Amino acid sequence: MSTHSRAHGILLFAIVMLAAASVALVAGLVGGFDRHGPAALTSCQPLHEATQVVQVGLYDGGAMMGQSPTMLRIIPSPSGISAGQVTFVVTNYGQLNHEFLVLPMPADGLGTRPVAGNGKIDEAQSLGEASTSCGAGPGDGISSGSRSWVTLTLGSGTYELLCDIPWHYANGMEASFTVS
Repeated sequence: MSTHSRAHGILLFAIVMLAAASVALVAGLVGGFDRHGPAALTSCQPLHEATQVVQVGLYDGGAMMGQSPTMLRIIPSPSGISAGQVTFVVTNYGQLNHEFLVLPMPADGLGTRPVAGNGKIDEAQSLGEASTSCGAGPGDGISSGSRSWVTLTLGSGTYELLCDIPWHYANGMEASFTVS
């Protein structure tokens, strides 16, 4: 085998390996980081959903050793509904634990709640929370690749959806939600 053929073979092998790694990375980002497999996430659903269901994705860019998390996001779909009963089905596509809370929009607007020294907000106005891995309501956080849910009755208005794991809200993990 010539040196040129061998170099061509090595280059082709490297391209195939990079392509396979890229496909695996995209599949992980699109499908989340479900450590328990797709069947576990599929079986982790509310038993009784409201007629209006909002799918909420929780995302993070991860954190490097000792650094704060970056690219924290909450994305509801749809971003608004009609007044009445709604089930928020919340899936953690990130690598970090997250929570999901629904609060009335503060008078100063999205992301303006005071953050205490412990990195958390005052949750006294919370209308509901989903923070149990594969369960409904409050808990110790939604683990990576898991799902939680909460069913609420919401009147017309604007709401703030947020994560209150320490420093997540302060780093922009909030979204606006409209009920008409």
